[in-house]
Amino acid sequence: MIDYRDLLWLLVFLSLLLVLQRQLHQEIQAIFLLLTRRADISIALFSLLFFPGVLLHELSHWLMAKVLGVRTGRFSLMPRPLADGRLQLGVVETAQTSVFGEALIGVAPLLAGGLFVAYAGWAHLGFSEIYPNITSPTWQAWLDALNIALHQPDFWLWFYLTFVVSSTMFPSSSDRRAWLPVLLFMGFLVILVFLAGAGPWFIEHLAPFLDVALQSVAFILGVSLVLHVIFFVPAFFLRWGISRVTGLKVA
Repeated sequence: MIDYRDLLWLLVFLSLLLVLQRQLHQEIQAIFLLLTRRADISIALFSLLFFPGVLLHELSHWLMAKVLGVRTGRFSLMPRPLADGRLQLGVVETAQTSVFGEALIGVAPLLAGGLFVAYAGWAHLGFSEIYPNITSPTWQAWLDALNIALHQPDFWLWFYLTFVVSSTMFPSSSDRRAWLPVLLFMGFLVILVFLAGAGPWFIEHLAPFLDVALQSVAFILGVSLVLHVIFFVPAFFLRWGISRVTGLKVA
C-alpha cells in the first residue's frame, strides 16, 4: 500500500516552499533596491545572485527540446521586467510541438533542479542526517545534523548552489501551460484501469515505486524548504534594519 504520510509531507513542504520562496525573493530584491536606490542595478544584482540556478533552468528547457527534436530559437539569460510586475530572469524559445512535448519541456527545470538538489543535499550538505528529523524534530538532533553539515567539504559553495537551484527550479506559468491536459489524460487512464478491474494489480505493482518517488520528492522539497528558512530569517531582519536606518520602505 502507498504510505500517504509521504504524500502529506510532500504537499506540506511544497505549499510552504512556494510561499516562502516568493517572500524571500521579495526581501532580497528589497534589500538591493534599498542599498542601491536604483531598480536597474537591483535587478542586475538579483539576477547575478541567482545566475547558476537560472542557467540550469533555461539549459534544461533547451536540452529537453533538443532530445525531443523540437526546434529552439532565442536563448537569453538577461533579466527583463514583465508588465505584471514579475521579473523574467531568462527565456528559451521553442517551436510549437505536441501537448506532451510541451509538458516535458516545461517540467525539465523541475526534474534537473530536483536531481541537483537531491545529489547536493545528500552527498555534500549532510541533509541525510537532517531529513529524518524534519517531521519529528528535536533541538539536539538539529544541532548534531548542523554540525555534521558544516564540516562537509566545500560546504558553503554547495550550500549556495543548492539554494539558488532550488529557488529557481519551479516552472513558470508559461512552462505549466500544457500540464493540465496531460494530467487530465493521465487521470482518465487511471480511471479506465480501475474500471477494467485492474486496480488491485495496479496498486500492488506500482505502490513501491510511488512510495520511493514520493519520499524522494519530499526529501528534495524538505531540503529546499530548510535552505529558504535559513536565508529568509537574516534577509527579513536585514531589510527591516536597512529600512529603519534609511527611513525608506519598498512598496
